[in-house]
Amino acid sequence: MAHYVLFDTETTGNKEEDRVIQFGAMILDQTGKVEAYNDFCSTNIDIKVEAMEVHNITPDLLIGKPEATQTTFYKRLEELNTNENYIIAHNIAFDMGMIKKEGFVNQYKQIDTLRCAKHLYPELPYHRLQYLRYALELYKTEEQEAAKHNIVIKAHDAIGDVLVMKLFLSKLVGKCREIYPDYNPMEKLVELTSTPVFIKTFKFGKHKGKDIAEVAKEDSGYLNWMRTNMDLDEDLKYTLDKVLGSDNNY
Repeated sequence: MAHYVLFDTETTGNKEEDRVIQFGAMILDQTGKVEAYNDFCSTNIDIKVEAMEVHNITPDLLIGKPEATQTTFYKRLEELNTNENYIIAHNIAFDMGMIKKEGFVNQYKQIDTLRCAKHLYPELPYHRLQYLRYALELYKTEEQEAAKHNIVIKAHDAIGDVLVMKLFLSKLVGKCREIYPDYNPMEKLVELTSTPVFIKTFKFGKHKGKDIAEVAKEDSGYLNWMRTNMDLDEDLKYTLDKVLGSDNNY
């Protein structure tokens, strides 16, 4: 029987040296059973002030907490680590990178709800979890869902974000059934996770709001500079490579 591990991490920061300080997770199975985890963990890496500003986790909250690999959630994560099961996160590359630092070697099928959102809701200007929370009116049912599992919802808190992600996953599954009726929706989400997204318009910078393909014709030098000098996500790299390359069949 497949298990679905939805998880989120809060961390000391977003640099190479940074580590996990909170796991939030909900593990679902096909019977409807839900396991909820909200585990804080200690580390010898100082929490950056910029990180505290986002998640409000201060060093005193971690006193006496186990290391990440000794938390209840991490042990359960390892127990379920087979290709029969699914691991799910919003911007999953970040969270998988954090647990890889703890020695985790992934065997799960992966679903990135961020990339799937870009594929299935291309009309939305943003795909951040908190934006989706309001744009898709997930907030209208979240309190009822939270009460079932004794969860307090707070933005940029691991367990609160996971609960919102659970509600959003239901939307993604429904959208998959609508657009791809002949496919198993979870397997389709796995496929979409591994498929780069062609981004239509810039969402930042001096060309914000402009069509990227048109910018490539007018200001290719800037796009080449971006591709070489900026730390871009995989989808934007893919998009720039397409519009700047010789194959423009997009």
